[in-house]
This record gives sequence, C-alpha cells and structure tokens, in this order.
Amino acid sequence: MSINLKSLIPVLNAEWTGSDTDIFVDHISIDSRSLQNGPQTLFIALSGANNDAHLYIAELIEKGVQNFAVQYIPENVKGKANFFVVKNTLKALQELAAYYRDLFDFPIIGLTGSNGKTIVKEWLNFLLSPDYNIIRSPKSYNSQVGVPLSVIAINEKHNLGIFEAGISTVNEMVNLEKIIKPNIGVLTNIGSAHDEGFENLTQKINEKLLLFKKSAVIIYQKNELVDKCLLDFSAQYPLENRALFSWSFADASADVFILKKETKNDSTTIKYQYKDEIFNLEIPFSDSASIENAISCLLVLLHFEYDFTIIQNRMEMLYPVEMRLEVKNGIHNCSLIDDSYSSDFQSLKIALDFLESQKKNASKAVILSDIFQSGFSNEELYSKVAQLISDNKINRVIGIGTTISSFQDKFPNSTMFQNTAAFIAEIENLNFNNETILIKGARSFQFEEIVSLLEEKTHETVLEINLDAINHNLNYFKSKLADDVKIMVMVKAFGYGNGGLEIAKLLEHNKVNYLGVAFADEGISLKNGGIKLPIMVLNPESTSFPSIIQYKLEPEIYSIKGLNAFLKIAREKNLKDFPIHIKVDTGMHRLGFEDNTIDELIATLKGNSTVRVQSILSHLATSDDPKHFDFVEKQISLFERLSSKLISELNINPIRHILNTSGISNFPDAQYNMVRLGIGLYGVSNDPAEQKYLENVGTLKSIISQVRTIPAGDSVGYGRRFMADKETKIATIPIGYADGISRLWGNQIGFVTIKNQKAYIVGSVCMDMLMVDVSHIDCKEGDSVIIFGESPTVIEMAEALKTIPYEIMTSISQRVKRVFFR
Repeated sequence: MSINLKSLIPVLNAEWTGSDTDIFVDHISIDSRSLQNGPQTLFIALSGANNDAHLYIAELIEKGVQNFAVQYIPENVKGKANFFVVKNTLKALQELAAYYRDLFDFPIIGLTGSNGKTIVKEWLNFLLSPDYNIIRSPKSYNSQVGVPLSVIAINEKHNLGIFEAGISTVNEMVNLEKIIKPNIGVLTNIGSAHDEGFENLTQKINEKLLLFKKSAVIIYQKNELVDKCLLDFSAQYPLENRALFSWSFADASADVFILKKETKNDSTTIKYQYKDEIFNLEIPFSDSASIENAISCLLVLLHFEYDFTIIQNRMEMLYPVEMRLEVKNGIHNCSLIDDSYSSDFQSLKIALDFLESQKKNASKAVILSDIFQSGFSNEELYSKVAQLISDNKINRVIGIGTTISSFQDKFPNSTMFQNTAAFIAEIENLNFNNETILIKGARSFQFEEIVSLLEEKTHETVLEINLDAINHNLNYFKSKLADDVKIMVMVKAFGYGNGGLEIAKLLEHNKVNYLGVAFADEGISLKNGGIKLPIMVLNPESTSFPSIIQYKLEPEIYSIKGLNAFLKIAREKNLKDFPIHIKVDTGMHRLGFEDNTIDELIATLKGNSTVRVQSILSHLATSDDPKHFDFVEKQISLFERLSSKLISELNINPIRHILNTSGISNFPDAQYNMVRLGIGLYGVSNDPAEQKYLENVGTLKSIISQVRTIPAGDSVGYGRRFMADKETKIATIPIGYADGISRLWGNQIGFVTIKNQKAYIVGSVCMDMLMVDVSHIDCKEGDSVIIFGESPTVIEMAEALKTIPYEIMTSISQRVKRVFFR
C-alpha cells in the first residue's frame, strides 16, 4: 500500500497538525513494540480500558516514526511529528481501511460464523490459488482491529480477497461490513462461541448476516432458523438478484443435498446431489467439523463453476490447518518458533513480531521458504522481505526454494538451498547453537520435517501454553485498575507450572511494571534469559544476598535480622540507593514486620543511603472469601497506618501494594500504587462469576500408547484395584505421578478427555502411566488425550482432590515439555 497523508484528512475527519502533508506512508501500525515501525509508518494510537498507545509516542518518534493518528497530542511530543487528531482512533483505523477497500474492485469472499472461519479461509486459499492472486486475513485476524489491518494489505496485483469477520456481541458487524464489503458471503457453523454476547441464537445469526448486506450470493447450511433469519434479512436489505446457495444433510430442497457420507479410517466419501446430478467427493478427513468446513468450500467452488474433476482433485489434497505459532525447545539451547505451514508476506510480518517478543537468545535466525500469493513481483517482494529481515535485526537467513535462492544477494549472511531435502542433507553443518529460530514455510516445502529435526527430543506428553489467553487475562485484570496503578505479575514456581522465562518475555513485551519470584535462583534464571524488567524476590534467603546484588534483583525484606544482614553486605559493596521492598505483617502471620517492630525498622533505615525503600507491601489472607472480608478490611486499615508511618518518618515516596488477584476484583479501593497479579493471569479465579471472563491458559496433553480389550474378571494396574465386570477396552497413556498427576485422581475418580468424551481412569495412577476405560470411544493408538484444560479443568480436579488449583498446576513436572503458542 502507498497512501498520501493529505488524502486522509477528509477520510478521517481529522484535524491536521504537522509540517508537511505531502508524505506517502506504506505501513499502518498499532504496535509500538514492532521493529517494523519507521519513517513510512502511520502509527494509530489506540486507546482502551487496558492500554493507551499515546504513552509510547515519544519513544516511537525517537525510533524514526513521524506520522500519528491520535485522540490527543501528549504535551511532551507537541511539534515533534505529524498528527491526525481524531475523536476515536479505532474508528479512524476502520474508516481508513474502508476508504482503502473502495480503491479496489475485485471479488471478495466474506466469512463469518461461530466455528470454522479460519479453516475455510485457508482451504479456499489453497483451492483457488492456482487461478487467482489472493489476499486473505493473516492467521485469524477477524476482530474490530484485525479486519482493517487485513484489508489494508491489499495491493494492485490481487484479484480475489478472502476475509473473515468475528464478532462477540451486537453492533460490531456493521463496522466490519463497511470494511470488507464482500460480494460472496459464507456462513460457517453457528455454535455456542460468544453466546454470552447475544440475547439468543436468532439475534446472533441476524448480527452475523449483516456482513452480507451487499453480497450477491450467500452460502450456508440450510435449517429452519437460518432460513427464517435470511428471509427477514433479505426483506430488510434487499439486493437485486441476490442468490441463497444452501446445503444440507437433511433437507432435500437444499441446492446441494448430501445424500450420504461414509467415513473410513481418516477419509470420507460424500455423495451429494447438485442440479439433478449425483457426485461422489473424497476428502481426507473423518471428523464432523472438517466435513462441514469442506462442504462450505465445495459450494464456493460450485459457485465459481469449477469442473467436478478439478474440484475432486483439489479437495482430496486438503490438509489440517495449523492456526497457531508455537514456541518449542530446540537442540543445542536453541528456541524454535514453528510457523511451518504458511508462507505469505503478511503472516511473515506477524511472525517476525512474535519472534521479537519471544526470543530467548540474542541471536535470531529465520528459515524461510519461497513466498507465494504476495501480489508483488518477485523483485519487489524479496526487496520488501529483505527490508523486513533488516528491520527486525535478524542475524542470519536460511532460504529454501528456487525463487528466494535467486535473490540471495538481497540477504546479508544468508545460506540458500534449492529445496528442503538439500537443506536437511546439510543440517549438521549449519551449526545451530544458542539461537532463536523462526521456521516459516509454505506447506509444499514440508518444513515440519525441519522442525522435527531441530526440536529437542522429549516424551509425548506436553503442556501447551496459550499466550493469547495470557494476554487476554492480563488485559482483563488491567481493565480493573485505575490509570496510574502499576502491575506486578507473579512468575514464581516456574510461572505457576506454566513456564517462567517464556511468560516473563510476554509480560515484558506487554510492559508490565514488575515481576515477582519466590527465590533468587528464579530471578537469576530470568535475568540470564535476557529479562530486563525489575524483579522482586519475595522470600530471599540471606545466603542469596550477594547473588541478588550481582544480578540486580530486588529483595523483599521482612525482618530486622534480614535487613541488617543485607545492609552489611551492601555496605561492603559500597552500594548506594539499592532498591529493597519492606514487607509488613497485617495478619497473615507468615512473613513481615509486625506493628511492634516498626519503630526499630525506622531507626535502622533512617539516614541510611545504602538502600532505598522501593516499595512497602503486605499480603491479604482471605481476599477470596466473603465470610472474612471484614478481616481483609482490618488488614487494609493496618497496612494504611503502618505504611503511612514509614513514609512519614523516613520521608520517602515508595510504591505501596497489598492486593493479590482476588483482591484486585474484590477490593478496588485498596489498589494503592501497584497490585500483584498471580493465579488470575493463568486463567483461574476463586469467583465462579469471574471465571467465565478468563481464558484457559494451560492444556496438558498426551497420547494413547496402546489399546487392548480385557475380558470380564481381569484386572488393571498395581494392586488389582480395578476389576472388569464386563469386556472392557483399556487405553494406556504415558503420563503418571512422576509427571505431576496425583495418585488420588485414579480409581475412577478422575477422567481424561478423548475425542471430546470422558474416559475415566481405572486402577492406580502409575509413576509414568495411567489407564482409562475407552469402551465407549472409537479411538486408536496415537490419538490425542486431554489430561486437563477445558475438560477437566484444574478447578474441577482441585475440587475432587480437596486441594486448590495452584497445587495441580505447580505439580506438573519439568520433564513435561512446554509448548507455547499464539
């Protein structure tokens, strides 16, 4: 894209403040952390409940950004850049995208629904790309922000667009329709996602249909409710010659009637009737969701009047869509970012931003295949890719493919291979060591083989950590805070079992103010991993004080003995104003200065220049239990008195903080200068009403190692604690109490989820294995198993085991591989 700033003033209804409007921008950004921001960037400063990008404008100007859309101009940047001042920057982003969309006139497919949007989009891209130069939403960019960013990526070479639109409540789709303006509408599966945002299913369908106000054809699965909604929709938004193109398993009046479907192993034969003819279609899937998504794609191909032979040949090559970026441990202390199933220019930009936010090692490498469907000439495309690589400070590039190899001269410090096989043949000589490696390739290059070779080998049980869910939960709690309140996030105990360094990097990327750990070695590990945020050590042992000073950690001091010990070492090292955190005991009676020791604390600190009281804190004992809220109020009152006395007597201005996760929600008047977010970040609340607003972060997965059928009377496991009363199918799963699964969860108390069905644990949980009854489940060896996540949740497990979710989460052994994804 290339837009003259002057042309945007009337589009955005903006007040212009700056030196020159005769400037062209070719990049729209909303992320101040992106290394892709530069002189040709128009930065749109979004402002919401959780963050205000206006705060980062000065920093962006220092990095060379000169053009901004803002709701106000901060005092410290007035006269230093060009500004569009608008009433609402999100609205401005959407209006800019709608204006830009109107500059192009080619078919646009718009997808909406509860489930399947991204998969149908990716499959349509695969099915149609031999004949069209396609622009599509990268990943699942379907939100109020994601849709405009997707549309702005259109260029003059594109001749077909595929964009998805997702909404969570009413009055959202009207904005997205103005931006996408699809000629062809596809309504995918309508399920329960975001039900809470709508009064009922009818309202939900009606809102989604608003995307199709100007669509000449609407493709959908026929049923009574959708038909009724479409009838009302067509009456309200009439369009001459609009066609409704339907399919159905049950209604023979549908345009495409599915007569029969037969599944065998991992494939399905669909027998369907279209225009009085009968066809058989083979697709390489057997699950119902994939079958429905494939039928939606079939109708698009039929609408485009493809020959049946082409339809069959292309659809039998459909593939599973990997919709996430994963962070994995690699060989030789490398970290891998696995994006091995797609290679297009827009998703490369996203992946490079993710690489920067998650890099464990200072050295960054990219393994990149030929890029398809860019809309640019090869010369222009690889010039742009080379600039991206340079902007993101990538240390080396490994290109795979004939096209990228021909442009090797554009990539300093690069190695090129004609194909994946040639790369694999040389992999031992490429010396992968202490690097963060982005692996990004088009599906045809089979980069999953590269990931397999570079990935650290561990057993098949993994804990998947959803970084998007962590972002969501962080923003949920941020939205409860006053504007000037800082946030400390607890990453102790290996990030509550989820992984310390990776989560710390995400939190640093999101500009939290402090990290909290229990012991010095946890903080040292984070500092060695490159974390620059201040880190508070909550339970420092006196033997760790020298290391705390060496690594610039900040100790919590909770006793006179501990204070004197730290002061002694600090004086020996000639420290000045070293930050410490004073813990006062307000009723927890675990650690902290009590009321009767405050005077001695003041006397010890008064006049001391070796240390500086960075914060004063205390800890609530019962902030999650309404029965004891009166006790919490007493704690807060005592904290106010003790901390105020310290501030007055020592003439200091420290941060004060007492609220933990449940305190943030239940005691908003006690936020002081900072709060400490713990278990809530990881998707767990003690309040069932609040729990529905949090997203699950960790999913513990394994596989079925073996399936056997035992006769009635046989037993399973140690001690013969399970005796079969009938013929029973048993699946063995390679996870046990050495991995953190409590033995109390066995013997038909606990369950796992296989193929979306409960499978109860039979017999005792072993050290490395457990067995489940799968008599009612059609499963096989190698099938995926959910140990916990959405079902069962850690809350369900904790209730059954009469413990707390913290114990379930922190018990997961570090021999279980953590996989981080977005």
